[in-house]
Parts: sequence; structure tokens; C-alpha cells
Amino acid sequence: MSPTRMTGQQRRTQVLAVAEQEFAVAGLHGVSTETIAHRAGITQAYVFRLFGTKKQLFLACVDAAFERMRLALLAAAGDTTGIDALTAMGREYNAMLSDRTTLLLQLQGTAAAAAGDAEVRDAVRGSFGRLWQAVADTARLDPVTVKAFLAFGMLLNTNAALELADVDERWARQARTRIRPGLFTHITRETNQ
Repeated sequence: MSPTRMTGQQRRTQVLAVAEQEFAVAGLHGVSTETIAHRAGITQAYVFRLFGTKKQLFLACVDAAFERMRLALLAAAGDTTGIDALTAMGREYNAMLSDRTTLLLQLQGTAAAAAGDAEVRDAVRGSFGRLWQAVADTARLDPVTVKAFLAFGMLLNTNAALELADVDERWARQARTRIRPGLFTHITRETNQ
């Protein structure tokens, strides 16, 4: 019996999964499409046929990582709003810290944007904007609270990427501290201008 052929969409999904693992570790410039094609069991030409360019494949991977996070946070919040929504989303965010591929892809996308690539910057800005808007629209809280929530999330990404759970030094323990209720009450519109 011959193996079942994949549809174009199935192959695209497979290539994205392989590319996500590669880009999460090595970034946009640290991996070749040849490596991705080989791991996916296809030709490099087929990778280009599916995604156009290596950069477009990278951007698809980064966007997928932000989208996984966005959908997970929305699902966690359910029908709640306010601090209850942020609490549920915070628990989910914390649970997602074990998904290093998603977190590293977000960081790789941000790093490539910070390196001055305007196309990457615009794409990552759009992905981050959709994540921000999902949190803001769901929680229905002031922008400062949303900002504090997402800023702490970015610190959690950094902690996870640096594997600070394995570092037994004072600064690392401090960086790992959990948010306590009321921690951000000192942040007001006036103090955050």
C-alpha cells in the first residue's frame, strides 16, 4: 500500500511545524530553508512554492506563535472580564511558559525587528497588536493595567528563554517572583505618562 499523499494545506502545516522548531532556536538568519526542507522530507523549491521566501516562512511561524498565545488567552478568559479575565489569562500565560517554541519564536521575531528589518518589524507589530487588543478587549480595563499585564508577560518570556528556574542566584529568584494581588495599584494614569 502506498503512503497517503498530503494535501497542500497538510504539507504547509507540516513545514510550519518543522520551521517553527528551527527558527525558535536559530532565528531568521541562523537556519537555512534547505535544512527545513530536508527535515520536512520535501525539496527546497517546494518550501519556496508554499511560502515565497524564507522571511515569509519565518513571519508565518512568528505570527502562528502569537496567534496560539492569543487564542489560548481568550479561551482561558472565557466570558469573564476585568481582573477575573486577567487572572485567568495570567494562569494560562504561566502554563504556556513550558512551550519554549512559542515563546522563543515571539522573542526571535522581536529580535529580528529590533535588528532593523522593517518588514519583520511591521509583521511582528501586527501580531503583537492583535495579542494586545485581545487582552484589552476581553479584560475591558484601562490601558495602564493591560500594559502592566503584558509587560510582566514579556518578562516571563525572558525568564523562560533564559531558563531562570534553573538559576539559584538572588537576582534570578527575584526575577521569578509571582505577581500578588494589588501589586500594580501604585500605577495610575498620572504615574504612567
